Amino acid sequence: MRVGPGSDFGRLWLAYAISTYGTWTAFGAFPLIAVRVLHSSAFAVSVLEAAGLAVAAIVAFPLGPWVEHRAKRPVMIATDLARFLAMASIPVAYVLGLLSYVQLLVVSVVSGTAGLAFTAASGAYLKHLVRGDRLLGANGRLEGTTWVATAAGPPLGGAFVGLLGPVVTVLADSVSYLLSALAVRRIRGSDVVTPRDPAARPGAAGLLHGGRFILRDRVLRRLFLNQVLVGGLIMATGPLLAVLLLGEYGVPAWQYGLAFGVPALGGFVGARLSARLVRRYGRYRVLAVSGWLRSLFPLGLAFLRPGVPGLMIMIVVEGLLITCMGIYNPIHATERLQRTPTDRAARVIGTWSVGSRLVQAALMLLWGVLAGLVGPLAAITVSGVLLLATPLLLPRRTHLTDPAPAAPDAGVPVG
Repeated sequence: MRVGPGSDFGRLWLAYAISTYGTWTAFGAFPLIAVRVLHSSAFAVSVLEAAGLAVAAIVAFPLGPWVEHRAKRPVMIATDLARFLAMASIPVAYVLGLLSYVQLLVVSVVSGTAGLAFTAASGAYLKHLVRGDRLLGANGRLEGTTWVATAAGPPLGGAFVGLLGPVVTVLADSVSYLLSALAVRRIRGSDVVTPRDPAARPGAAGLLHGGRFILRDRVLRRLFLNQVLVGGLIMATGPLLAVLLLGEYGVPAWQYGLAFGVPALGGFVGARLSARLVRRYGRYRVLAVSGWLRSLFPLGLAFLRPGVPGLMIMIVVEGLLITCMGIYNPIHATERLQRTPTDRAARVIGTWSVGSRLVQAALMLLWGVLAGLVGPLAAITVSGVLLLATPLLLPRRTHLTDPAPAAPDAGVPVG
């Protein structure tokens, strides 16, 4: 697998890296704008995050089948441009004095919907570009890029916020999508389009077919249920951490970014180790151990306190959690792609993303209400306790080495 600047995977990787760095530089910008510019409450911040996820997931519900029957590169370019325009509207409105909570909601929905379509298209295209046993290495590189961006982006974004305000980080994020679209446009290899089956159901019905495919495969079913619950419970605490640290504890923006950025280095280390650990111990064992460990560490957030000791607790807890996620995620992503025929990859990934977003949105709203009743720290603690039960949904047997065979006529290269 060639991954240099001249390779197609290298260009896809570059596009992913640019947009990911932009996203993580703007990490926490929406909650920060809501809290410090629009003076929103903890519940309003949770609604902002949850509504963006939920409405985007509903709007994107029929997009999986739609993406499946179209060339993937034009879809990725179009969705990058949509996110660029949506995010760029925020600094424009801010300069004109027109920025509102409603606009944040609309931008969140548009960028979330475009992101879901991009994820479905890029996942299917990755399987087209990278075959066989090299797929785990490719996913490991993408995962490592995510965590390096997560480490570097928030501190840089925090510095931007401190010097220039939170809206500047949103502007940087918008530009990153434009650059990502340009990188995707430079890919020169063939594209792939799945021929439309006249008997197949379009739209949302087609995406439900992706859900049925997931539920029929016992490994995918367990991976899906585990992933949506773990992701939902972790994401539910995101807005509450912003309110707790930035609001109640008065943590400066740069320290808040640092507390999220430094632990992400563990994710990079985990992603680099993932393939090596699989070669040494086997895919199932590494998946199971890292899946169990990532459910244990979030409970440490129950001990958050104001000041430096609280920040150190958060850095240690998040570092351990993210290291496990860095090991787990490439194996999870590879297993999903290998067990999914090419002609169903876009809709399965779309279904996966939509399901994850809907669960995250529901739990964010629920935890926003819970935080209003018992306080942010107590609500974060409840999430940590519930996470302890999620490993029970992990696959229990070593079926991970038997991926589903590719369907005939899985895809027609184009270009």
